[in-house]
Amino acid sequence: MNIIVTGGAGFIGSNFIYYMLDKYPDYRIICLDLLTYAGNLKTLNKALENPNFKFYKCDIVDRETVFNIFENEKPDVVVNFAAESHVDRSINNPGLFLSTNILGTQVLMDACRAFGNIRFHQVSTDEVYGDLPLDRPDMLFTESTPIKTSSPYSASKAAADLLVQAYNRTFGLPITISRCSNNYGPYQFPEKLIPLMIARANDNKSLPVYGKGENVRDWLFVEDHNRAIDIIIRKADVGEVYNIGGNQELQNIDVVKIILDVLNKPISLIEFVKDRPGHDLRYAIDASKIKKDLGWEPTLDFKTGIKKTIDWYMNNQSWWKEIINGEYLNYYNEMYGNR
Repeated sequence: MNIIVTGGAGFIGSNFIYYMLDKYPDYRIICLDLLTYAGNLKTLNKALENPNFKFYKCDIVDRETVFNIFENEKPDVVVNFAAESHVDRSINNPGLFLSTNILGTQVLMDACRAFGNIRFHQVSTDEVYGDLPLDRPDMLFTESTPIKTSSPYSASKAAADLLVQAYNRTFGLPITISRCSNNYGPYQFPEKLIPLMIARANDNKSLPVYGKGENVRDWLFVEDHNRAIDIIIRKADVGEVYNIGGNQELQNIDVVKIILDVLNKPISLIEFVKDRPGHDLRYAIDASKIKKDLGWEPTLDFKTGIKKTIDWYMNNQSWWKEIINGEYLNYYNEMYGNR
């Protein structure tokens, strides 16, 4: 099987590539990534040594390049991780998110239609549902929860989801969609909450926490997420939407305190800062549909997963310190600039 993975130099996409190469050694994995600030080619160093892996530096909005890659590689499945994903950045520059997350998805689906009605899986987010009240722990996002976005990021992902469903209904494109809760694990870009807190705590710097840190997120270890996507692309019926959650709801402040405890750092490093505009209060996933239909459920509790994650960051400090210093941005040119 040939699988195109877009956004594969990013956090979840790279973990998915390693998961698939390990589980299916006879599959070919073709990665498309523009290597913007959040994509790091060094993340794929081990994959680049595998003869069944191929990398293209490519903007998914670039129709001509995408179509050429599809023509050459003849994929059986496309898994679209490529997205601008940081809420704060979407508030500062909404246009970039609309281009990549909506128009890029359209280009990929047009290529799928042009080269044999290729199976297309859209990796989405629980943020398309908006948020839930803090005082209603009984309320969870289901696949039928109405879409109600809060940020340009979540609006762009919701628009892409609707476009994917429209391509299925109008053109008969075989699609599935998954909407996941907050992921954590190796290779996550250090602007996101968990790696940011780990990096700053390691250097004994202050840990900025929005508001009072009361916002609640459902945490999902990245390998559990990738197991779910693997099952969906192999077993799910065309047109289905699945929520993927970790069943691990925690307030942001508690996540930070757990990280400090594991690293044996003082609580005094926490610094509360002004909340961001439109900050969602609570996300909580009901993942009973994917368990019932496909037999998937998360395997790793947060305390175990966060220890594994912290160990990885402590053992791979050169990876995230190069990102903080901006040095990783030069790596692609060093590797491929003269080719």
